Parts: sequence; structure tokens; C-alpha cells
Amino acid sequence: MTPAAAIDGEPRPLRIGLSARLLHNPPAELNFPGKTLQYLEQSIAHWVMAHGALAFMVPTIESGGGVQRRAISVRSYGRELDALVLQGGADLAPESYGARPLDPAWAGDRIRDRYEVELFWEFVIQGKPVLGICRGCQLINVALGGTLYQDIPTCRPDAARHLEPRLYDNHRHEVIVLPATRLADLYPGRRHGQVISIHHQAIERLGNDLLVEAQSGDGIIEAIRWKGAGYVAGFQWHPEFHRGDPELLDSTPIMLDFLAAARRARHDPGTAG
Repeated sequence: MTPAAAIDGEPRPLRIGLSARLLHNPPAELNFPGKTLQYLEQSIAHWVMAHGALAFMVPTIESGGGVQRRAISVRSYGRELDALVLQGGADLAPESYGARPLDPAWAGDRIRDRYEVELFWEFVIQGKPVLGICRGCQLINVALGGTLYQDIPTCRPDAARHLEPRLYDNHRHEVIVLPATRLADLYPGRRHGQVISIHHQAIERLGNDLLVEAQSGDGIIEAIRWKGAGYVAGFQWHPEFHRGDPELLDSTPIMLDFLAAARRARHDPGTAG
């Protein structure tokens, strides 16, 4: 059966992989002492599924700090899935971009970084689209050689607030869509939009072959896109939380564009961009 095989006359739905969030020390009330939990946030899975695609969490291949490849590999997941979403979550470890934590609280999750960087490159090599959300946007930048502000208030005290813990996903600010970009094409005639912002880290030095497609009024980078042959895009805000709120930038064009790239890649690998 080919990847695009039909079932009962209907094309097979797209299979979208979502990177796992990791919980290394679960709270005692969950009753998983000494275990690591891998999970995904419901909203991002539903954002994918709302447009007719299937969502699959991709677990790490990790045991005792080393990736085990005797039975399965990241390459195998890349072959079976049509595209990848890198979801939000814990900070990236500064070691992942050649730095040291300025504060122990910003040490991040090096295990997850290694896992997601490997996933990212496997999907890029196979010509499969990659979409990064919040942490995922930062991960793309780091995978392509960029760096991060470890804490916006510390490193950019002139910047606006991008995180308000008391409000969480009710905190929003405006972004500016830059002209002559793919993002501008997705929002014709729209230069500004309100988005949900839940991050205290952000892109500092832009990674190799990346373009900035949106920024906030304080100059913090809010959206990036790879200039390479495939489809790689990252958004610092959380479009998966925008559904149904007319005051927020509509998340539908972003997902539809991503899924269209996945369909192109399924039929002709290397043409997803």
C-alpha cells in the first residue's frame, strides 16, 4: 500500500507527528514515582485534527540518557508520518546553543532538545514539513545555529511583557506581519494582529537561512521561515489557542498552509515549500 493509498475511495488522512512534552519528575499525586511522562497538550492536537488530519505523538527513543536504536529509529517515524509539529513546553537548555544558564531556573531540558533537534533534521532530510510553536519556533532557530535570549526581562529590559503567569493563555499582545513574506500572503491586507503570548525566552541571533516574518512592536521575533527547499516555519505565539476568538489572528491559514505543504510532500517529496 502506498503512502497516499485510498481507503474506501477516500484519500488517506494526513498523519501529523507531534513532538512529546517531557515531565521528568511527575507530581506525587499522579502516582508515577521515578518515571518520566511524555504527553501532548490537547489544544495543539485538536488544532491539527480540526482540519481533517490525524495527530500522533512521537515519543522519545531514550533510555538511561542514550538513544536506543536496536528496534526502532527516528527515521522510521519520519517515513511513516507526513509532517511534524514541534509543540511548546519547557525552556531550551542554553547548552544546546553554546551558552551557560544565567540562572539555574533557566537550565531547560537538554534531553528534550536532543530528541527534537534529531526529529527536526530527520523530517527536513526526508522532505517533510516542520511547524514549530513557541518552544518549537525556538528549537528550529537553535537547530539552524541560532541563539536565544534566556529571559526577555533580563536580556531585553526594554521589551514588552511576553509572559503573564497569572493570565497564562489570556495574555495577548500585537504582532506586526512583515511585507513580502509567506505570512503576509496568508493574511492579505492584514499588517497587525493580536496573538496569545506565553514565553519568557525568545530568538536572539537568527539561525542560518531563516527569514523573520513577524515581530512584536519591541522588535522581538515572532515568526520565522526557512529559505531552504522544504517547508519549515515557526511561530512564537500560540495559534492553537486562537480558535473561535474573533479578536485574535485567525489560526486557520497557518494550519491549512502547513497541511497543504504536507500533501505536496506526500506526492512529490522535496516540493513541500
